[in-house]
Amino acid sequence: MNNSTSLRVRLPVLVLLMEVVFLGLFAGFVTYDDNANAKFQNNETNPMDNSLYRDYPFFADVQVMIFVGFGCLLAFLRLYGFSGMVFNFLTATFTIQWAILMQGYFQFYSDGKIHLGVINLLNAEFACAVVLISFGAVLGKTSPVQLLVMALLEVPVFAVTEWAVLKYLKINDAGGSILIHLFACYFGLGVTFVLYRPSLNDGHVKEITSYQSDILSLMGTLFLWVFWPSFNSALTLKGDDQHRAVLHTFIGLSSSTMTAFALSAVFNKRGKLTMADIQNVTLAGGVTVGASVDMMISPAVAYALGIMGCTACFMGYRYLTPFLARRFRIQDQCGIHNLHGLTGLISCTAGICAILMANEETYGPSMYQIFAHRAPMEGDPKLLELQQLIPGLRPGLGRTAKEQAVYQVAAIFSTIGAAAVGGVLTGFALKLPCLATPSDEFCFDDELFFDVPSDFASMGVHKAPPSIKDI
Repeated sequence: MNNSTSLRVRLPVLVLLMEVVFLGLFAGFVTYDDNANAKFQNNETNPMDNSLYRDYPFFADVQVMIFVGFGCLLAFLRLYGFSGMVFNFLTATFTIQWAILMQGYFQFYSDGKIHLGVINLLNAEFACAVVLISFGAVLGKTSPVQLLVMALLEVPVFAVTEWAVLKYLKINDAGGSILIHLFACYFGLGVTFVLYRPSLNDGHVKEITSYQSDILSLMGTLFLWVFWPSFNSALTLKGDDQHRAVLHTFIGLSSSTMTAFALSAVFNKRGKLTMADIQNVTLAGGVTVGASVDMMISPAVAYALGIMGCTACFMGYRYLTPFLARRFRIQDQCGIHNLHGLTGLISCTAGICAILMANEETYGPSMYQIFAHRAPMEGDPKLLELQQLIPGLRPGLGRTAKEQAVYQVAAIFSTIGAAAVGGVLTGFALKLPCLATPSDEFCFDDELFFDVPSDFASMGVHKAPPSIKDI
């Protein structure tokens, strides 16, 4: 073990320092929300009305996606299975704690305290998904210390961007196409642009898969596929909106899966299926329906979006990823630009079209719940009429469909810009020599940071076809 990559001091010091900081912040600023505070319970309280029973099923589903789905999917490399799963575990745990504090300050802060409930954990897991997607761009080329520093810097940038976009631009983004997928993609690309390694452009001798690692990665795909409807619908309005979100996500995933099998066979010179396609391109439909997932787009449109997203993702993986590496110094190790960038842009475009086409004839008065910022402003007589039909409807901003669409476009560009700049600055921070950066020789190798079992050497390295996966 080279002293420059030893974790003996670096990792414990960073972890213990952050635990002391987190403990202090939790002790000083975090308390229970009303649903978790015993003081607010009495003999008239119905325990089944507690928000736990509404939010926990979604929290549990997303939890499986974060720790099992992403973890297994990232273990596709033959000699990097330990690192893929364990670094995912470490980074996710750290990120959720940090996101509870950062998002809590911007979204759940009142009376000098962050009020903590299961909904905070759910939001923190979405922030964690952002970091793990970005992680995919630098998989195999970073140390666990670098990944923790990356999460430490990315979460505040994400929290501020999320807060600013939601507070000032007030957009519709139920499935997180803008604030999760686009932000994570372009932040990760910014990081990998700075961490460019010329010698890896033609592949690496250890950048290979195996029969067992491909099966494990496919297990991750299946976990993500099964629970993606929960991911897309967790933060939508309860009722018909959430119902549509589940339907559209499943339909989009189904159509993208069928398309992925067809494209894989057509483009394989021997007419066979390629595991990389099945592991990754099949998930594209879940991203592509995200921006319009709770809208009245029709099942047919959801199906078409799944096909479009899968095709774009597949072509991006096949042609765009190597092009970006050769011409723009962007070595997108897991092809996140294909599954989260291209499909995210398609999703945002579909969402804008759905917003422009939305009218009361299609939605009825509930349109002003789904598109809350199009509701009449306070004092408008039409608001009183709508409140007779929908009790509890809140005043909006009186935006037209075109005005809302403009704000959606503004959110796309501002999010991409903030993410790219944040990613580039984070990349420079990760180049600090004290962060145990692996040399080119030891990229994609568990042995650098783990005590490996005795049969690790027997796995051997016999060939080196480049293997780029799309997370």
